Amino acid sequence: MRRLFRWTWYAFLLALIALVLVQFWFLAHIWYWADHNPESTAFMRARLEIIREDEPGAKLSHRWVPYKRISSHLKRAVVAAEDDKFMDHTGFDWEAMQKAYERNVREGEIIAGASTIPQQLAKNLFLSGSRTWWRKAQEAVITAMLETVLSKRRILELYLNVAEWGDGVYGAEAAAHYHFGVPAAALTPGQAARLAVMLPSPRSYPPGRDTVYLQSRTATILTRMKYARVP
Repeated sequence: MRRLFRWTWYAFLLALIALVLVQFWFLAHIWYWADHNPESTAFMRARLEIIREDEPGAKLSHRWVPYKRISSHLKRAVVAAEDDKFMDHTGFDWEAMQKAYERNVREGEIIAGASTIPQQLAKNLFLSGSRTWWRKAQEAVITAMLETVLSKRRILELYLNVAEWGDGVYGAEAAAHYHFGVPAAALTPGQAARLAVMLPSPRSYPPGRDTVYLQSRTATILTRMKYARVP
């Protein structure tokens, strides 16, 4: 019995050490990305693997651009659409999370989320799209790391450069060329609002597609953009 207890304790200790090392691995990457740009993300690599099942030679469309070369309209549109309290919270919008929880309880299924831009960035950089409790817990830890180590400006710069805007299309520069044939710096308010609307379901909107929802939601974001605060 003592031997079993000892081995159980050793196994627990080793698991704890491994967990701590994994967190340091995440933190080291975040420190590095404070002034270096990631070449790819976990989401990009996972999606490329899927695309290459049908097209072995396929490549992602992605080109990094610095914050100053991204239209201010897109910055405001994304914040207005995805995280209107971005400048005020420390990674988590507790009020939005409570409302999403209450709605999901009413509906009996998960239909609403309340992920902030830092939470989405944490997931895109490191994690999978699963909804397991472990993944959500790890996302929360990484989000806290991002908010502690990086400035709001850097968080938004990273997010805008790695967000998905089409099948195999990542980042504001690739998105602007893919959907409108212009660089990210030249996006108009209307184009920026439309790109922001696409974020929750980017593969549903090939270039030129128009829907009543897309028009309506774009108009809403355009109205809200003037109130969005960005770094």
